[in-house]
Amino acid sequence: MRSSLDRIDIERSKFKKTQRLNKTSRLERLETIMSLSSILVPTTPFEGQKPGTSGLRKKVKVFMEKNYTENFVQCILNALGAKVKGATLVVGGDGRYFSKQAVNIIIRIAAANGVAKLIIGERGILSTPAVSTLIRTHKVLGGIVLTASHNPGGIRHDFGIKFNIENGGPAPDSLTDAVYELTKTITQYKFTPDLDCEFDKKGVQTFNVDGSEFVVEVVDSSEDYVALMKEIFDFGKLKELIRGDGKRPPFQVLIDSMNGVTGVYVTRIFVEELGASPDNNVRRIIPLDNFGEIHPDPNLTYAKDLVDRVKEDTTYDFGAAFDGDGDRNMIIGKNAFFVTPSDSLAVIANNLQCIPYFQKRGVHGFARSMPTAAAVDRVAAKLGMEMFEVPTGWKYFGNLMDAGRLSLCGEESFGTGSDHIREKDGIWAVLAWLSIIAHKNMSVEDILTEHWKIYGRNYFTRYDYEECNTEDANRMMEHLEKLIANSSFVGRTLTSGGKSYTVKIADNFSYIDPIDKSCAKNQGIRVLFEDGSRVIYRLSGTGSTGATIRLYIDSYEKDNVTADAQVMLKPLVEVGLEISQLKKFTGRDQPTVIT
Repeated sequence: MRSSLDRIDIERSKFKKTQRLNKTSRLERLETIMSLSSILVPTTPFEGQKPGTSGLRKKVKVFMEKNYTENFVQCILNALGAKVKGATLVVGGDGRYFSKQAVNIIIRIAAANGVAKLIIGERGILSTPAVSTLIRTHKVLGGIVLTASHNPGGIRHDFGIKFNIENGGPAPDSLTDAVYELTKTITQYKFTPDLDCEFDKKGVQTFNVDGSEFVVEVVDSSEDYVALMKEIFDFGKLKELIRGDGKRPPFQVLIDSMNGVTGVYVTRIFVEELGASPDNNVRRIIPLDNFGEIHPDPNLTYAKDLVDRVKEDTTYDFGAAFDGDGDRNMIIGKNAFFVTPSDSLAVIANNLQCIPYFQKRGVHGFARSMPTAAAVDRVAAKLGMEMFEVPTGWKYFGNLMDAGRLSLCGEESFGTGSDHIREKDGIWAVLAWLSIIAHKNMSVEDILTEHWKIYGRNYFTRYDYEECNTEDANRMMEHLEKLIANSSFVGRTLTSGGKSYTVKIADNFSYIDPIDKSCAKNQGIRVLFEDGSRVIYRLSGTGSTGATIRLYIDSYEKDNVTADAQVMLKPLVEVGLEISQLKKFTGRDQPTVIT
């Protein structure tokens, strides 16, 4: 007879065998679930899927139309061609309304097209600078960025999709043009309908799609970006500035994320790393899908709450705001002293020795977008640096950086950045300013005043006329084309408010890339005057409805550098409006926004 111990051993053996069989059965069922097949979904083209300055931007409800988002994503992958097979892509965005649905669509289309791996920020959250960082750090094919940047969010407002290439920067015209052509003829897209993938928490998920492994890695949204910032800046000195070092009192900052994506990064960098107060030094740091029903554009109009608070509370030494996806920034000093983006770029250029990154790597040239005031040009001339003037759009800086000819660049639309990534970077710009302040031990206003006394001052403003009738806007631009084509226009003297401006050059700006020799034409009407002042006219490529006319006024003064900016700009503004006859063509008496 078997002993009770033998019977126990037999029962144990049976139990273990049953466990193994059950485990095998579960694994088989799991394998059945995870072995997925893609399908081809018939579709038809949508009109107007032409990417603008930085991707495709439309109203949320347009992207929600059946197959609209699917078509555009498929066309991006089709334009990339065979290199999509087995590739890794980054996916993330500013968390605006429709982002989660778009991430799910991208996952299912990417898997069906043979993409091997997606790197996705937690909850789909990644700032645009963080996307560029991840692409460059992980050396992947590129990234799909879900943002309409500084445009308002929520179901009634805007959504956007753009593709960043393997250098981390926005796709060049050749790729976006190819995408657009494909959107006109698309007849089907590839899709994996049964692929369900969570992306709310960090982790790795593996699937089998059409017999190939497909991996989704969900990463901490800020980890790689924060590590990069620590390589660029001296966080120890920045912490001493903000917390005080015994010799100097704490430098009081007020950082406003405007309910955009930078709340994640502001919390991690300014609060956790630099010791800023979560109650007194940061505000609106919770990313919301509608940005709290505010317009997340960091300028004097839409960031008025920040400006008013810094003006009213004189304990604040410094204020900064960011847009929805974190690539734009606004800088103000004590009493809300405003720093124009053009001046911000010039000041940083003149003080790069304050930033460890440039101490180690050296400086290899400056650039600005064509409408940006020419303040940085004067710094480049004095320092003997190569200087580039490019069309609007960050993609035009990338080739210069990759060729080692550009270290610092900026746009008047509140974008500043360096060759650490291939996007403009709002948080980087604020850390650059704080590094300069810590090094010079001067206020924002004193730094600007010192700069103007050396270089003179480019008084600058931009008038935006949003949602104009497209035909009216085009007629105004046609009028300007005819005007500058008239040989008698150059040399003409225009007078307003007791000041006279003589036209030196008038053209429609074109740009030949010095690296790849590609040409970008019709980038904006320029009227340049003999005293260094300029008037620029452009139709913006970042709006989602109608046409946005932008009038840029750059009035240079060598000696009178501390006057009221609006008083100094008024004569040239009036000249600019007279030249364009904007009111006649559009019926607009006032701009929507003045920056």
